[in-house]
Amino acid sequence: MLTREQIDFYHENGYLGVEGVLSADEVAELQQVTDDFVQLSASVTEHTSVFDLEPGHTPESPKLRRLKEPVDQHEVYKKNLHHPGILAIVAQLIGQDIRSNGNKLNMKSPEYGSPVEWHQDWAFYPHTNDDILAVGVSMDDMKYENGCLLVIPGSHKGPILTHHQNGRFAGAVTEDVADADKAVPIELKAGGISIHHVRTLHASARNVSPNPRRLLLYQYCAADAWSIMGYGSWQEYLDTMVCGEPTKRPRMLDAPIEIPLPEAERGGSIYETQTILENPVFARAA
Repeated sequence: MLTREQIDFYHENGYLGVEGVLSADEVAELQQVTDDFVQLSASVTEHTSVFDLEPGHTPESPKLRRLKEPVDQHEVYKKNLHHPGILAIVAQLIGQDIRSNGNKLNMKSPEYGSPVEWHQDWAFYPHTNDDILAVGVSMDDMKYENGCLLVIPGSHKGPILTHHQNGRFAGAVTEDVADADKAVPIELKAGGISIHHVRTLHASARNVSPNPRRLLLYQYCAADAWSIMGYGSWQEYLDTMVCGEPTKRPRMLDAPIEIPLPEAERGGSIYETQTILENPVFARAA
């Protein structure tokens, strides 16, 4: 559970790091299952609906940068979506009625690991209110050197920066990030979790260490935060519920929104979408 000070820090700064949420055994189980998926990726040479491959991936030396929708791929990932320690913390921040609008497992290979440019999750999936956050489960010690999350404190209270380039969604901020020099790393030991608000500016540099960085990301929303892009059916909405009660009454918040359309030139993952950027920050530095 969070202290009052931690809750206040999150609301003021738009992020939080919490140590020791998962046990050593739970972390080891996640690591083993993930290692198995990396080995399975050796059988493919192009991105698939499950595997997003790192540049330099080969059957002899498989490198996986993203396992897509891990909750659908293995029961261990699904179990941790419902981890009581995680949900208790999320409930303190966005309420007891919680649903999920996505999940992914991002990995950075030792001494490389693709970077992710500055972006706000809100640009990808605007909702009727912003009681939405991402929880990152650290499967390894997460340090600046191996590409931990970088966040800009307080940016969740500011504008939504444009994520469009040449009129199309680009998956990253395409204007100057004025407070980039104020970015801070969320460093954690394995078993800790990072939390960032849906409007918080965040990124991650490449891994320059000999150690891997595997981060299992769960996106949680208040049940009354409805996607602006809509749902195909009531059942589709119900299928996103994690705990508590659903609602047919979206809560409306006056928040800046830019729809992520027209679609990106390249899809499949944030990594692929960002490859078209004319002025990348972290990729250029790599």
